[in-house]
Formats: sequence, C-alpha cells, structure tokens
Amino acid sequence: MLPYDDKGKIFTEVVSKKLEAVVIQTTLNRIEGDVHIRPDERLKDELNHAEPFLAITDAIIYDLNGVEIRRTAFVAVNRGAIQWVTPKDDSE
Repeated sequence: MLPYDDKGKIFTEVVSKKLEAVVIQTTLNRIEGDVHIRPDERLKDELNHAEPFLAITDAIIYDLNGVEIRRTAFVAVNRGAIQWVTPKDDSE
C-alpha cells in the first residue's frame, strides 16, 4: 500500500517528467539529447534551476567542427558552460 496524507495525497519516489529533445551549445561541444522537464514547467524553467548540472539522456556529443565524439545514455552538463539551448524540432 502506498503512503498517503490526511487529504488523500499519495506519496511516491517517482517524479513524472516529460522529455524535450534539445540541442545544447557549450563552450567546447554541441550536445543533442533529451532534457527531462516536470509537466508543469517549461524548458526555460528547467534551465533556471539552481543545480549546477543539467541532466541529458540519450546524448550525442559533437566537437566544435560537428564531428561526433561520443554517444551516451547520460551526461551531466555544467550549466555555467552552456551558451545556448534550443528545442531540437526548431533546429531542423
């Protein structure tokens, strides 16, 4: 049985999030992958969180010349190194 409070709210370890395919330009690389966003937030809201790193899944990392250098299921990107972010659908 799941724990719940006196108002009937169920508590769970799972946080629902939606995937947003993005292109991220850092000082040294371009990264294509998925950012996980809470359903009631926008991509901009996720970028403005205080955590020092942004989690990206199913990532492809390119060098500054556009040459693929790595594919990985997960990469944590230092928010301070991000120059710009765009939804991937907007870039095609």
